[in-house]
Amino acid sequence: MAPDREKTPSGATAATRARLRLDQPQPRRTRVLPEWDPEAFGRLSERIARFLGTGRFIVWMTFVIIIWLVWNVSAPHHLRFDPYPFIFLTLMLSLQASYAAPLILLAQNRQDDRDRVNLEQDRKQNERSIADTEYLTREVAALRSGLGEVATRDWIRSELQDLMRELEEYRRPDGHVVFPAEHARGRDVDDR
Repeated sequence: MAPDREKTPSGATAATRARLRLDQPQPRRTRVLPEWDPEAFGRLSERIARFLGTGRFIVWMTFVIIIWLVWNVSAPHHLRFDPYPFIFLTLMLSLQASYAAPLILLAQNRQDDRDRVNLEQDRKQNERSIADTEYLTREVAALRSGLGEVATRDWIRSELQDLMRELEEYRRPDGHVVFPAEHARGRDVDDR
């Protein structure tokens, strides 16, 4: 029989049923499958894939196979653990390959994900650069159109030369400059 569980009538309301406490954590469930951190597993697979792709791995693997073959050919019969057809060696190489292939694929998938993120960031950066370039192009065009109205050094020089020529025309023989307004009514004192 079930432990002290209270039976509720078929018409029981939610208030009369047993309630779960939401302010307390539920007890941990036992898991059948082992738990692992996918990120840590991915980093480990990348390290293994990097090692499998090096010359060091090839040298070590070649060294181990040569030792294996020499031992199983030249050792006394009772010490040989894998005689001539080298079935155990074939099994070990197949096992190594069966684990290496998925680890390499996992590492490639992680690299593809990183490349995809980098590509997206590069695309956004390019869009910002294009927008900045277009803005600066508009600003330079506005400055160029504004410069058409600004006096340049050559224009100012030519205007000053014209004024000097006019002043020379109004200069009296005694060296004083007499402006046309002074000829007509005398000098204006208030204009100073």
